[in-house]
Amino acid sequence: MEIEIWWIWMIIAALFIVAEIFTQGFFILWFGVGAAIAGVLALLGLGIGWQLAAFVVISGVLFIVSRRFAERFSKKQPPGIGADRFIGLEGIVLEEIDNVKNSGRVRVQKDEWRADSEKGEIIPVGDRVKVTRMDGTHLVVTVIREEE
Repeated sequence: MEIEIWWIWMIIAALFIVAEIFTQGFFILWFGVGAAIAGVLALLGLGIGWQLAAFVVISGVLFIVSRRFAERFSKKQPPGIGADRFIGLEGIVLEEIDNVKNSGRVRVQKDEWRADSEKGEIIPVGDRVKVTRMDGTHLVVTVIREEE
């Protein structure tokens, strides 16, 4: 029993489109569209060369156009937006910060965050800290030393 090539293209298209659901952005979607169009060309009786060319050209053009469109309408976040707004602010330790034990919570303004020590030191509850950077979903902090 011979499987018609257009079925193979449609299965490939479906796989690309389903894979797109599990990825970020629209990278894989365009390969699914290209494969679907190649499947239609196969159904119309065009040869494998036309099918492959359509797949490559259509996927490539859609990818390039979508990237340019996305770059035009998406701007980089300015500093001070989102979680980065906490960098440079002071907070208080609510749970001892110990990088080895992967423990530590701080309150900065009215928000509570998981925290890591910048220098790897253990920082006890109640110490005042300053946020130096973000690492994933953790604030990275240093102890504020009282000047004598």
